[in-house]
Amino acid sequence: MTLAGATTRLERYLARTPGSRALWERATRSLPGGSTRTTVYSPPYPPYAARGEGARIVDVDGNAYLDLLNNYTSLILGHAHPVVVEAVREQAAQGSAFAAPTELEVELAEELRRRLPSMELLRFTNSGTEATMMALRAARAFTGRELVARFEGSYHGTHDQVYAGSPGVPRALSQLVVELPWDDPVAVTRALAGREPELAAIIVEPVRGSGGLRPAQPEFLRFLRDYARAHGALLVFDEIISFRLGPGGVQGQLGIGPDLTTLGKIIGGGYPLAAFGGRADVMERFDARRHERIDHGGTFNGNPVAAAAGLATLRQLTADAYSRLDALGARVEEGLRAALAAAPGSDMVRVGSLFQVGLRGLRPADLWLALACDGYLLAPRGMGAISLPTTEADLDGFCLTLERIAAGEDA
Repeated sequence: MTLAGATTRLERYLARTPGSRALWERATRSLPGGSTRTTVYSPPYPPYAARGEGARIVDVDGNAYLDLLNNYTSLILGHAHPVVVEAVREQAAQGSAFAAPTELEVELAEELRRRLPSMELLRFTNSGTEATMMALRAARAFTGRELVARFEGSYHGTHDQVYAGSPGVPRALSQLVVELPWDDPVAVTRALAGREPELAAIIVEPVRGSGGLRPAQPEFLRFLRDYARAHGALLVFDEIISFRLGPGGVQGQLGIGPDLTTLGKIIGGGYPLAAFGGRADVMERFDARRHERIDHGGTFNGNPVAAAAGLATLRQLTADAYSRLDALGARVEEGLRAALAAAPGSDMVRVGSLFQVGLRGLRPADLWLALACDGYLLAPRGMGAISLPTTEADLDGFCLTLERIAAGEDA
């Protein structure tokens, strides 16, 4: 990519997004970086959304984008799905939050237990970060151990237990976390040698997301299941992203039962809601009737509006819906592989309706900018998540645009 090409893309983006630029400059006076989410920033600034419908969003300047990120995989039905909108409207009219449980909270818990038999008991949180935090706390309380193992390139939120070595995380906590090599049983065994009696939990994304989209080999996940059981540790599946791949997530596809599971994204239907749960003997320690218990509060845990949205979403995810998502994923894979044929060294990975693309010689930020100028939104790292309203024609257009970018014809 030439400097002139990069300059032209930047000029195009600046010309089409003056409203977003003004909002970003205004936002930086109140919000560090202009947003409360580090992940949505890509230079020079992100487009500021005004509305969304189906597979598209429109920014404050009136530019339409095919949304191939869908709020980082969470909007599996796309934006403002009428069934979800109606469920939210109906519940909001009856009350948005109570200092009491609701039937919707129970119904959503039952639906998740039906889809995931390993979740014998579960609890709700507001975010995936909270879900993994509480799952690891449960593992430590249950085992009486303190060491947690996670994998390189993985992402389990931003709490101290999984952000070892980051600014603000105490060194003492970082010493209680071991980072393991990805997809390598021999290396895992070697890294934990001698520390097995300290190990409370191994947490793993069956499909790694943030560190580069990569599915774990089934044999590796089975190895982790056996290893954790042999050494008295708990195995935690972080299926916050991968739960969209089938009615029972990856664990359902492979028939592997973790001790604990964390969920988020699609289970809230576009609203703040996540969950953690698993074996009854572990989760019953959260029972408020117990004298010695793990306390877990949260003003909006199990919020009825979010639960209504989540239930409405899950009920739309029939066998036909999953088949269509897989077919759309296969369509984009075929198109992208053809588009990248003339760009040796480029990268494309697809798992179900999730994909990631990178162009050799083009920084991820520059690829994001080039696509945004042509009306397509991916994560700044090149990851995408297809929603059900997306059409084959949408994906074909995306692939042709990427082919032009790879050939340097967009600048």
